[in-house]
Amino acid sequence: MKPLPCLRPGTLVVTVLSCASLGSTASASAQTFSSSYTSTVPKDCRLVGRPNGLDDSTTRVCPGRSALVVLVSEGDLRETVSVGRNRAEAAKEPASGSGFGPFNSTAHTVEWRAVDGRPFAIIQRWLIADNDDPDKNGRPIAKPVLAVTRLPPGAVCHVAYIDGQANRNPNELARQAANDFARDFKCGKDEAKVIGERGRAVELAKR
Repeated sequence: MKPLPCLRPGTLVVTVLSCASLGSTASASAQTFSSSYTSTVPKDCRLVGRPNGLDDSTTRVCPGRSALVVLVSEGDLRETVSVGRNRAEAAKEPASGSGFGPFNSTAHTVEWRAVDGRPFAIIQRWLIADNDDPDKNGRPIAKPVLAVTRLPPGAVCHVAYIDGQANRNPNELARQAANDFARDFKCGKDEAKVIGERGRAVELAKR
């Protein structure tokens, strides 16, 4: 029986660490990311708040994914969007109070980002009015920004913003931001990131 070849000090350790690293990489690469979509069109949602004559505020609850609902609140020509297992839980999340200063509205499509079928973030397009850029009728031209919002477990809050005009591939950037940052993001501690090129929409969103 031939003797085993001599190993230099550290060789075995390096080999073990390399195998562990390969195993970790293989595990990460085995994750499957996917997107699905739901609607926040009023007809697809349940209206739970109506204008009362004093203001124009409304609230609607829209079906989401994995037993979650989307809470869309509108008041003073501004919207907020939150997510929870029900209306009450969604209303308590940081996202329910995370709006933008200028007049704004959201597109009616919500993209749910999931890993192995479990949603961990939503992506939604917002239109933010730019009072410094009026159209020929004097109305502010809306600028598009994509907001990435993390989902439970943990708090629900904005994670990242992507300028919809300054970047050629804002949807791809938003999905990658969700994949990279949403699950480990600490609401109230971490600051929402600006991903990609900065444009006017991001400037308005960060005011």
